[in-house]
Formats: sequence, C-alpha cells, structure tokens
Amino acid sequence: MKNSEKMKASWGSIFVPGGRNGVLLVHSLGGSPIELKFVAHTLAQLGYTVYCPLLPGLAGGTDISGLSSWEDWYAALEKAHDELMQHCDAVIVGGISAGSMLALRLTAMRPEKIHGLMLFSPTFWPNGWSIPWYFDLFRLVRHKWCARLFRFRASSPHGIKDDRLRSFILDSVQSDADSIEDLFARGGGLVFEFRRLVANVKPLLGKIKQHALVFHPRHDDQSDLSNAMILQRKLAGMVEVCVLEDCYHMVTLDRQRPVVMERVKEFAGRLTSRLDKVRAEEALVAAAETQQRDKGRGEGRGANN
Repeated sequence: MKNSEKMKASWGSIFVPGGRNGVLLVHSLGGSPIELKFVAHTLAQLGYTVYCPLLPGLAGGTDISGLSSWEDWYAALEKAHDELMQHCDAVIVGGISAGSMLALRLTAMRPEKIHGLMLFSPTFWPNGWSIPWYFDLFRLVRHKWCARLFRFRASSPHGIKDDRLRSFILDSVQSDADSIEDLFARGGGLVFEFRRLVANVKPLLGKIKQHALVFHPRHDDQSDLSNAMILQRKLAGMVEVCVLEDCYHMVTLDRQRPVVMERVKEFAGRLTSRLDKVRAEEALVAAAETQQRDKGRGEGRGANN
C-alpha cells in the first residue's frame, strides 16, 4: 500500500496495512484494541490489511459521563468498516466479548460486504462463574438515568487464567489512586446500553448466513459457554465452535492463545482461498464476455463493409 493510500487510524487503534483482503476487529465493553493485538499481527503476517479501531464510548475510559449509546458505538464501527473497504475487496469481521455483538450486527446489516465472522468469547449477558448472583437483578432496571447510579467493580481472575500473565497485566495498569477492581469497573450506563444492543442483535441472528468461527472457554469466568451455543443454534450459516479447556474469558491473551491463533490463520486462509477462487472465476467470465462483445463488434463492422 502506498504511503498516500494509508489509512489514518484514530489514536489507540491498531492498523496494519496489507493486501486486498481485510479484517475488522472489535474490542470488548470497557476494553481496548490491545485485547486483539495478537490476532491483528498474526493475520497481518499473512498479508491481510487489519484494522482494530478504538471505539469511543465502548472503550475503557472514553465514556466517563456514561452518556454514549450503543448506536454511537455502532456508528463508529460502520465508519471504520467504510474506511477499511476503501482499501479492501473483502472483509472478515471479528469481535471479542461484547464486541462480538457489534460484529454480528454489522454482518447482519451489511451482508454483501462481509465475508466471514470470527467471534471470541461472545457474550449476550455476563453469566460466568465469577459474576455475582445479584448482577442479574440489573435486568430489572428500565431507565438509563437509574442505571447510571450503578457501578460494577471487576472481580478476580479478570478473564485471565494464567497467573503470571494476569499479574503482568495487572501490575502494568496498577494505580496508587484506584484499586484493580475499580480500574476495571464498568458503569451502569455502559452495561445498560450493552443490554439494549443485545436486544437489538438477537432478532437479527437468523439473517446472518456468513461462515462463522466461535471460540469459547468451557470454564469462562465472565460469560458461560451457553452464550456460544446460542450462536450455534440461531445463526443461519455454518458455525464452527472451538471450546477451549485451559483458559478464561480473554482467549486472545490467555494460555491457549497459540491454539486460537492457529485456528484463526486456518479459518481466514480457507475463506480467502474460497474468495480468490470466486474472483478468478468471475475474471474468466468477464474476459469471455468482453471477448464475445469484441468479436460481435468485429463481425458487425465486416458485414457493413
């Protein structure tokens, strides 16, 4: 890609230029593109153009007031997709945790422009074993002004099973002013908007026919395996589910990251090969039609003479 053609990614985003096959990745609720950096660089090494935008409001620390809506997050994702499509002929969309809901909605709304799905620990509702039982009572909240009165502190193990990795991550963000639980906390307004997003996405699942690859830990601390089973039952296209035995929620960072990366490469390669074959066939058909038109014009000129 020429320097003049390079996309100007927003601060905090990950963008790696590559070929005409692209990958758009969506981070989690209160998270950041760092969660998907290994996926991004793994695919970039294979020649894909990869974009993982930091979505204002969805990303941690970007909605202190709690006023953003899921429509704002989705609009930012649509803009990122439009930008990526300026450089790519085909795009695979991926999302982690709550970000998978935005990836699903984009796929449902733009079926002709998205050619596959990769979903990491997809979450319709936080119901893993580390989520306190009383969190479900939040479903009773019907108004955002009331939801904003709540604040949900994070709880151990923070989506990471590997003790050394978890310690490294927590030490890197440790603050004297705030505890780890408060640093990773999510406001009630954010969770309320996520609930609204899920309510919007669920009726769309039956319209999604793209091939999907789903990763989910069997013992997910934040979202139970039943979240992945919803997709397996309701998506209209082929769904491959990879159940991971030795990691927690953040499958793109945790112990079985190498397994995830290998499956991601294999899946993307299969989709790309299929797309390349279709493109080659379309090019042959177009060439044959052009040749036929040129031949017809030549015969017409000969008859006139």
